[in-house]
Amino acid sequence: PTPRGCWPCTASMGDIMSGGAAGDGATEAEVASTATFPNSSTISRIERLDQIEITPQRVALRRVAAEMRAIIEGLTSTSTDAAALDGIASELADIATLIAEHPKGRVYEGFAELANAGRLTPDNPEVQALAAEMYATFDHSPFIGLANPLSPPMSLHMHSDEVTGTVTFGSAYEGPPGNVHGGYVAAVFDELLGSTQGLSGAQGMTAYLHTDYRSPTPLHTELTMRAWVHDRVDRKIRVRGTIHAGERLTAECEGLFISMQPGVFKQLLNDRAELDDA
Repeated sequence: PTPRGCWPCTASMGDIMSGGAAGDGATEAEVASTATFPNSSTISRIERLDQIEITPQRVALRRVAAEMRAIIEGLTSTSTDAAALDGIASELADIATLIAEHPKGRVYEGFAELANAGRLTPDNPEVQALAAEMYATFDHSPFIGLANPLSPPMSLHMHSDEVTGTVTFGSAYEGPPGNVHGGYVAAVFDELLGSTQGLSGAQGMTAYLHTDYRSPTPLHTELTMRAWVHDRVDRKIRVRGTIHAGERLTAECEGLFISMQPGVFKQLLNDRAELDDA
């Protein structure tokens, strides 16, 4: 039976990534033999985010996102009257119109163009020039991105054997009165465990998350997070993590990630380029 909270398609993810389920038939001894992991040469999203060049544009983006977070927080907890809200809505409509008049674009579109032209190779100077800014997309992450107004945001720190971090959820994330919606708790685990899997020496995609909610997770409280690699067998990476409010455990999670075969990411970009041309 599928464990509570798990996506029942682990084998399908393996099929997607490699044409077959990865690591099937692994014994307990094989799992135990992977308890010590090699030093990872994989650069995590946490490190990439730390390495982003803080340009004036990026500073401004983060400032705009912070102000929008303040608006969202205020809107979800205000009791002002209809006339005032109508006035606010009109001003926000003007701002939305102004933003719509400015240039748009996403970094991965540049990669899609190169892929479509058959020039998506590591030694291509165009690819190298785009690579550094590509990781700036993590600054737009809905959970760790300072340039995304939907981000709480989470603050993560990588250590030799674990990832730790903090996050404070505002009123916009409320589920049960005064507490964080369980869906956001699970999503935070996806980000936390996904950032941690690199300690195994590989990076993969989420196959399942199993979240246990141990006690209510409070709003407006600094929560502490911790995650570590539990084991790795072939391309299966199993990661575990916890969230605490002070000394109290609010939730814990186990995630399975399937490391990508060489060329899979390039194929995804090529497929995206074909869709853009369709």
